[in-house]
Amino acid sequence: MSSSGPDASQVEEYYKKLKAEAESSGYHFNSDEEFTKELLSSILINQQRYGYGACPCRLASGKNEEDLDIICPCDYRDQDLDEYGACYCGLYVSGEILRGEKDLTSIPERRPPFDEKKESTGYESDVGIPVSNLTFPVWRCRVCGYLCAREEPPEICPICKVGKERFERFL
Repeated sequence: MSSSGPDASQVEEYYKKLKAEAESSGYHFNSDEEFTKELLSSILINQQRYGYGACPCRLASGKNEEDLDIICPCDYRDQDLDEYGACYCGLYVSGEILRGEKDLTSIPERRPPFDEKKESTGYESDVGIPVSNLTFPVWRCRVCGYLCAREEPPEICPICKVGKERFERFL
């Protein structure tokens, strides 16, 4: 990648790789290939700029730990897909949108302002399971909700393929 951004072949390679990964996990890219490649080009620019692929439709801080929730795929993708049929930036769409059974509409921002982000999810007190009876901690993927009980979160989520830094302790 040059300092001005990725060239067409880099974007094409990235597009093919991510589309295959998405489809193998049951996700769909927006069928507007030109639009999709523009988004992916912007993610690659953010990768170059910040060292991580922040959502191109949100303002990144430049600090990985503050932006973990907006690294593509963002923590809000699945909620947006369920409720609106597309993620906030429109990169991922539901099968209904893809098949033309549902119209694409605007998606409101669900990311809380930085000063309102919670340090703790509060899950420990809400679930009602005696944590002392568990052999291993339970980890939750903040992107897709995958749960696993083990000493540490997996290196890569088997569902959505994000890294272990996107997991939080659930129990």
